[in-house]
Amino acid sequence: MKPVLDESFAYFYDKKAFGPAVPGGAVTPEHLARYRSKLPARLLAYWQLFGFAGFGDGRFWLVDPAEYEVALSTWIQGTPFEGNDDYFVIGRSCFGRLDVWGTRTGPSLRILPTWGMLFPSDQSKWMKEGEADFLVSMWIEQMDKVYLDETDENDQPLFERAMKLLGPLHDDEMYGFVPALALGGPCRLDHIQKVKAAEHLTLLAHLGEREIMMDIVKEAKDRGVWK
Repeated sequence: MKPVLDESFAYFYDKKAFGPAVPGGAVTPEHLARYRSKLPARLLAYWQLFGFAGFGDGRFWLVDPAEYEVALSTWIQGTPFEGNDDYFVIGRSCFGRLDVWGTRTGPSLRILPTWGMLFPSDQSKWMKEGEADFLVSMWIEQMDKVYLDETDENDQPLFERAMKLLGPLHDDEMYGFVPALALGGPCRLDHIQKVKAAEHLTLLAHLGEREIMMDIVKEAKDRGVWK
């Protein structure tokens, strides 16, 4: 059992079987200095223990936000998120899902580049109450292998079959559909390739319309269902 930093990570790592970690890029003192005032201390502690590692055989990766700055800025350009906060990609899935942290809004944006969808979830109330570390713990604890995967045209999971066919991912790679779904490519195993993640995600941002989905938390608050 790998030593972990808190109960949430232990639950993710052991109970949800995301361990053992897949080695990735090293975290340097420069990384920690750059992000110490921008990202939660608990996330930096995860970095220090694991590096920019993968989990669940590479279904999910902790990432260096700098490597995804271009992809992120391209995805939010021209949307209400542009200029709304200082955003950083903190996690990525094997099929390119991006989990985004805002210094004011917390884990407030999830991007599904394969499908051109952006899912907002403003957590500024919790951030104002100093709960950044708690939000990071909940983010990691709620990670789910099912939702990190993609399914084919017959609604069958693709990750394990893609890994068997193409081999495991390195920390800078993802499984991408070629041609992209936005260009009419089929959602099938025989159209999946290993691609460089940051470059492919930037490319996908240029291929089709982006759809901003409903912020369920905000909608509930606006309706008075949840305070």
